[in-house]
This record gives sequence, structure tokens and C-alpha cells, in this order.
Amino acid sequence: MNTYSPSQDQFTPAHCDRHFNRIGYGAMQLAGPHVWGPPQDRAAAVAVLREAVELGINHIDTSDFYGPHATNQIIREALHPYRDGLTIVTKIGFLRGADQSWLPAAAPQQLLDAVHSNLRNLGLDALDVVNFRAPGLEGADGSSIGAAVEVLAELKKDGLVRHIGLSNVDAGQVAEAQAITGIVCVQNHYNLVHRGDDALIDTLAAQGIAYVPFFPLGGFSPLQSNTLNEVAAGMDAKPMQVALAWLLQRAPNILVIPGTSSVAHLRENVAAGALRLDAAALQALDAL
Repeated sequence: MNTYSPSQDQFTPAHCDRHFNRIGYGAMQLAGPHVWGPPQDRAAAVAVLREAVELGINHIDTSDFYGPHATNQIIREALHPYRDGLTIVTKIGFLRGADQSWLPAAAPQQLLDAVHSNLRNLGLDALDVVNFRAPGLEGADGSSIGAAVEVLAELKKDGLVRHIGLSNVDAGQVAEAQAITGIVCVQNHYNLVHRGDDALIDTLAAQGIAYVPFFPLGGFSPLQSNTLNEVAAGMDAKPMQVALAWLLQRAPNILVIPGTSSVAHLRENVAAGALRLDAAALQALDAL
């Protein structure tokens, strides 16, 4: 593969002043096991973040409920004061229980507290993008999110939030939120073998809204496919690089945020941006 910089491929959402290089970085893996507590090697986590921005990544996905607090504090240690053009995208709407559980937290005061917690731990006066993470641990549950989005819209008016996104939502919830305020991105579960959002991706692309797949490489259980392995071997690439390349070719509004705690793996992920899948490779992968 040729030398590649994420700055070669950008997407700017409609009505948004942030320019996103389409390969970003997801910080969830910088927390300890099960996204709980600090990492075993804090220096390595700092090194990954610093290498990410050196490689040209200009947006980092995080949340104060990772750890909790651990990833945001490491981001601040590694990168503050932040470079011009670096966008930090955080999410609110859940809390972590003492038993490591994930607890919905969408009451107005909980959302306000979450915004201030992210501001404090990241060392920011305003959050670039805040995703409301809707309820449902196994995917979007279709419940109304209007009240929570109204809280975020007020925080945007107050200057604490610059842009609003959504996570773990279906098309109806997106429409409900758009009736209240502008939405710049949607972050849902989507990858080569989990394609339930195909229609939503196309709708958002037509509207100029970014789509950010979480678990782009399968999450805690990496993607497994003989076809994926065969395509990768034919391109002299790693299977996970091909999976990222497929996402980038799927639609121009897709931003990928693969996470890793390894500098070497980070470099492999970024290099995936140089891959171009031909018609035969796309046909084989689309058939999965």
C-alpha cells in the first residue's frame, strides 16, 4: 500500500464547521478490561493518542463513561492543549454502575452533569460534538428521545455544546431529533457483516450527515470470514484493513473510528485508507 494520510479523504457534515478526516480513532480501548478502570499501561495509551494525531487523525471518539473518566483524562494528558482542527466527539446518556453495569442516564440533570464531567476531564470550555446515546443495550429500542435532545439543544444555545449527534438510534428517532435541532452525525452498530442500517446510511448521505459505525471491525469479537481473508490475501493486506476499506467505499459520509491500544495496530488501521477494493472484491464482500 502507498503512504496514506487521513487528510487525503475528508467529510464535512452539512451545517457543521468541523472537517473530519474519514479515518478517526475510537478511544474506548484505552480504558481497562471491560472498559472499566485505567489501562494497564498508561504510557502506551498516551503514545497511541500522540501517534494518532501525528498520523493525521483529526477526530477522536470518547466518553466520560469509559472507565469511567479514564479515557478522557488520558486524552487530556496526551494531547492538551489540543491542536487546531482536532475534533473530540463525546457521548452522554449512560452511566457506569459500581458493578461495571451500563445504566441509562437521560434525565435533564444527568445530561447536564455528563456534559460538565466531559468538559472537566477533557479540559475544554465547550464540547465540539456530543452524541446522545439512546437507550437499548442490544440496539435502538425505538423509544422517544425528544426530551433528551431538547436538553442538548439548550446546552448548544448556552455554548457548552457546538454540535449534536445521536448514537444507537433508528430512522424514526433520527427524524424526531431533527425536528428539534440540527444533527451532524449518527453513530450506530454497523460493519461488513452487520448491515441493518443500509437504508439509514443512504438517507443520511443524501442529507449530508455523517454516519459513524461503532464496532467497525466486530468489536470484542473480531470479524471472521474466509472470504474476507481471501480478499485480503489477494491484496497483500490484513483482513481488518480490508474491512475498514469496505466501510470507506460503502458511502462517502461514513467515518470510521477503529480503536486500539497498540501503535503498530493504529498504523495498520490508518494504512487501510490507501486500499481500493476492485469490483470483484466488492462483489465478494457484499455477498457476505
